[in-house]
Amino acid sequence: MIKPKLITKENFKKFGDMISTEDIKPLEINNGFAKRYDGIANLDTKKNNGESTICIFSALKRSFPMKIDMMEKHPLGSQAFIPMKETVFLSFVAPEGEKPDLTRVEAFIIPKGIGVNYNPGIWHFPLISTEDMNFLVVDRKGEGDNLIIHDLKEENISIDFQI
Repeated sequence: MIKPKLITKENFKKFGDMISTEDIKPLEINNGFAKRYDGIANLDTKKNNGESTICIFSALKRSFPMKIDMMEKHPLGSQAFIPMKETVFLSFVAPEGEKPDLTRVEAFIIPKGIGVNYNPGIWHFPLISTEDMNFLVVDRKGEGDNLIIHDLKEENISIDFQI
């Protein structure tokens, strides 16, 4: 049973970016009625002439404990998940490699107001939402095989979380 830990920019950086305004000095725009925070994620979707696309994923609430029966990776592009309302969600990841290294998996609690951006090639379980809701997703579209799935049905891996 894997217990997730609270995400920080430091403990998540080997997998990608914690999307947050933390430690970023904003630019004041729109005559002071808005602030702009630049550099919050390193999008990488250009491999093999790929393009960035913005999607909405309509996620269903997961139940815990939850079996981890597969992991996926996107070798040609990063993938960012930004909740469209304040919510807590989870991330289950493993470092880049030919297959997920199950001795190096980690799980993170992403608190309200935070998103994540997975680097290309990072193994992850699909979106783990704690409620039925929408996420804004910045993804890669284009030619090439950008989805590799690794079956873990025979493994005994689960994640637990108390809401």
